[in-house]
Amino acid sequence: MNTSQNLLVELFVEELPPKALKKLGDAFASQLAEQLKSQGLLAADSVVTPYASPRRLAAHVTQVAAKAADKAVQQKLMPVSVGLDAAGKATPALLKKLQALGADASVVPQLKRAPDGKAEALFLDTVVPGATLAAGLQKALHEAIRLLPIPKVMTYQLEQNTPLPGWDSVQFVRPAHGLVALHGADVVPVTALGLTAGRAAHGHRFEAKADPIELANADAYAATLRDEGAVIASFDERRAAIESQLKTAAAQAGPALAAIKDEALLDEVTALVERPNVLTCAFDKAFLDVPQECLILTMKANQKYFPLLDAAGKLTHQFLVVSNISPADASAVIEGNERVVRPRLADAKFFFDQDRKKTLESRVDGLAKVVYHNKLGTQGERVERVRAIARAIGQQLGGDVQAKSADDAAKLAKADLLTDMVGEFPELQGIMGGYYARHDGWSEDIAFAIEDHYKPRFAGDDLPRGQTGTVVALADKLETLVGMFGIGNLPTGDKDPFALRRHALGVVRMLVEKGLPLDLPAVLGQAAQAFGPLLADAAQSNAQLLAFIYDRVGGYLREGGYSAQEADAVIAARPMWGEMPKALQAVRAFAELPEAPALSAANKRIGNILKKAEPDGALQAAVNATLLQEPAEQALYAALQQTVPQADAQFAAGDYTGSLKTLAALRAPVDAFFDGVMVNAEDPALKANRLALLQQLHEAMNRVADLSRLAA
Repeated sequence: MNTSQNLLVELFVEELPPKALKKLGDAFASQLAEQLKSQGLLAADSVVTPYASPRRLAAHVTQVAAKAADKAVQQKLMPVSVGLDAAGKATPALLKKLQALGADASVVPQLKRAPDGKAEALFLDTVVPGATLAAGLQKALHEAIRLLPIPKVMTYQLEQNTPLPGWDSVQFVRPAHGLVALHGADVVPVTALGLTAGRAAHGHRFEAKADPIELANADAYAATLRDEGAVIASFDERRAAIESQLKTAAAQAGPALAAIKDEALLDEVTALVERPNVLTCAFDKAFLDVPQECLILTMKANQKYFPLLDAAGKLTHQFLVVSNISPADASAVIEGNERVVRPRLADAKFFFDQDRKKTLESRVDGLAKVVYHNKLGTQGERVERVRAIARAIGQQLGGDVQAKSADDAAKLAKADLLTDMVGEFPELQGIMGGYYARHDGWSEDIAFAIEDHYKPRFAGDDLPRGQTGTVVALADKLETLVGMFGIGNLPTGDKDPFALRRHALGVVRMLVEKGLPLDLPAVLGQAAQAFGPLLADAAQSNAQLLAFIYDRVGGYLREGGYSAQEADAVIAARPMWGEMPKALQAVRAFAELPEAPALSAANKRIGNILKKAEPDGALQAAVNATLLQEPAEQALYAALQQTVPQADAQFAAGDYTGSLKTLAALRAPVDAFFDGVMVNAEDPALKANRLALLQQLHEAMNRVADLSRLAA
């Protein structure tokens, strides 16, 4: 056996859970390599290649040693005073310790003495033999299997050639039937899950040329499985092959057609087939009268098909199937898939037709029978709260007209929860409400608001269209946040069962990206009133909630590329939501000025001085110019009179960057003030006047942002 060769390990199992396959494959390979590396069996530049198909987890690792290098180890034994007597002879304690380590008195002369804290200790130099590959791989394989992120463990019995078959049981994600371990061309004698390693692999269940398939060596794995076993073992290669075939099949099906983009579906289908073969199928065009979201969802969720869309994103009557077999005549496979999808689409059409026999408005009363939360009542009660919050927000943003539109949309927004279509496909809630609202004669504005009121549903999702949709989406999320905070259901650590972080981030995105001039504390207060006596201490919980929302603002801004200091500086000033982007740009431009560090530090110092002064009494409102004695304070006052009006005018005009740059001219007089003026003068009048001067400076500098947050 060569000292260093490539290694191949494969577990052959029954069909693995498709949604977990990619993660299982990557974890198996990485853990196996990590365990081998920790035992010194891998080279520094060893390359790990994971393989994962529906019936196998495998890893190929380059430059794996047959035996790890021996390792010199120095082991501390005991203090010299304990190990040696006055004559320098070994004590019984030392001899016992050496015996436990497999040594004897003959090594005593070779023991080293070295300082160990305040005393001197005895140390034994030994050489630990490096692990053999057989032993190292056995340990690595055991750990890799133990640490797999298995979604749900199965317990199954081993086949036994004994009078008591099935006596031993094994726990794993699926029953395992084969184990391959090759170091170069040699089998590594390891065991796992009741299996002994060999070189026999298994190919495609139906299309392999032979079964089993003998692997010549570790490097022949992928090619042999492909050529002899009709299996593309690499998850990534199979995924790329499917993507390529989908594009080709879509182009052949018609001009400008494209398979729907769905990364999760592509991953799942990749995990369902070992040798993909994309086929084009079709359904009756009459089904296209049903909303395309329903048809797309039933094809994707139930059948794992890829619907074909035209250039405008509209669903066509054709779809693509990723088959696991490649017969010479695929007509039977195509016909079978078309036959299977037909009743699914018929069900969707039936639900759509039945739902439209009742108006959305007629379903609203039924929400009173649907429990929302045991402490917060029914969905009907929740709808009334959302309506009240939507009216309050609408009144702020658009007066009576906007409040009325928001109220109408909020009243109908949850009604589709009682429809057959949403009962079958909960993912369509809101979307179906929009369709049914149009059918009932409501305006597009109301229909869009119903459809969009769950948005943004995830990071990067679109925001609601139109003002009414935004108002109802805000009301819906704020109702959840105020209610859950009010009854103490707060997110903890990584647990957030009510998705409160996502709701808060959605509120932040709508307020900032749409530039809404919303008084959020006032809206939270109105929202709390809608809950009536259900909330024990709404003032306290709303204060917690407001801090929670502003925490999300910080994260949102940092994800947008701003530093924590820049984000904190702007948030601390509590600007209007729509002004945040301009304020951030201004702070970033200010931070690049040479005067910025000194002014930020001075601002921090001023803030601390004013905080200490406030407990002694209210600060003086205005500066008395006649009490300015020192040249430095006179110069600072003059600079303020000249600079602040210009900076204020720029601020009022929305030129935040210009306003901060204008204030940068104060650096020299501010530095001179702190160098030459004692703020805490013995004369109370002088002290109060100087504090008033600093208060005026502090207010001027912090209109755009709290510049002290930029100080190092």
